[in-house]
Amino acid sequence: MFAPLAKFADWSAIQIVWGRRLNSLLKGRDHSPSPRLEEALEFLKGPDFIPTESQPARLEFSSAKSGLHFQFPTPRPSKFPENNVVYGRLYPCAEQWQKRPTIILLHGAGGDPDYHFGFPRIARRCNRAGFNAVILMSPFQFQRRPRQLERMIHWPDWMLLAEITFAQAVAEIRAMIGWLLKEGCPAVALWGNSYGGQLAGITVCRDARLAAVVLTAPGVNLNVSLSVAKQMVWPRVRAELWSQQPAREALNFTALNLTTTQPRIPKDNILLIEAIHDLFVERRFLEELWQAWEQPDIWRLPHGHASKSLVPGLTGRVLRWLSPRLDAPAARNNRMPLPIRRVEQTGGSRYTQRKIERQPRLPPVAHPERWLVRLAAKL
Repeated sequence: MFAPLAKFADWSAIQIVWGRRLNSLLKGRDHSPSPRLEEALEFLKGPDFIPTESQPARLEFSSAKSGLHFQFPTPRPSKFPENNVVYGRLYPCAEQWQKRPTIILLHGAGGDPDYHFGFPRIARRCNRAGFNAVILMSPFQFQRRPRQLERMIHWPDWMLLAEITFAQAVAEIRAMIGWLLKEGCPAVALWGNSYGGQLAGITVCRDARLAAVVLTAPGVNLNVSLSVAKQMVWPRVRAELWSQQPAREALNFTALNLTTTQPRIPKDNILLIEAIHDLFVERRFLEELWQAWEQPDIWRLPHGHASKSLVPGLTGRVLRWLSPRLDAPAARNNRMPLPIRRVEQTGGSRYTQRKIERQPRLPPVAHPERWLVRLAAKL
């Protein structure tokens, strides 16, 4: 993609999404300092951040909605009742979906356009490739977001960030993994975008049950705000983001920085997708992660953070990468393909011609064995 166009899309998203969101947080904030940085650092470096044990989720499916919508109580309840119920949707690929691998899709910050628009399309592509798909709603998104949240918290609240934005989100992902494996799914993978990619990265560094992970333009650390501050035109928001940088640098020495930990699965089962014109996640951070994780597979796309989803054929390419790692045939609609017979190229096209032939039916002849001999001679 043309670099200035990709960067302009990111710049516009920063002004519209981050500008409006942070302005609302600043308007509702009182002036009493309550960042709770030391408390957050102690929590992130302790055993309670991501416990060793994880219990499977207790899913309840909704019959009132089309499809397999589900919900389950969060394994890490907070003081916000609305946020204590996890919502999602299962896209099974066949009747015996428990025998198929599953991909959990993790959306970016804000939820959309991933959750309601992009991910349902990707989930259906997963089904056609022989995979189940699960879309999981992260904490504080959509109906999980308490009303008047801006008036209920003092932003930034680093302990709230650690407990809900990361610890609770990872606990819910691990609970979902446990439920899928308990149901009999042979393999589970994570595919996260942006914030979802950071959650996938934190999870794979603590959970060896995963078969593979795909991190698309992940938030490698908490320096996203620094990248945003460089582009922000709102003076008040820009000044606030710059003032938070010392605290974020301290938090970057914890597990929230993916370069400080190592994955629990082989590097051959890890895929990083980098947008080289990204104004949210600077390229150098993803390159540092690539080096820290011993150079797993990495795709460097000539796009920005917002335009990377427009790459033609990217979903199919990722599914082809995942297929051998999840041991699933890429059969359309999870059915066995018809026999394929290659035909020698006779025209000027540079593409290999393929011909699909159904097995011929035996005609009602008096001596079928003679007909079979003639048929074999023609093949």
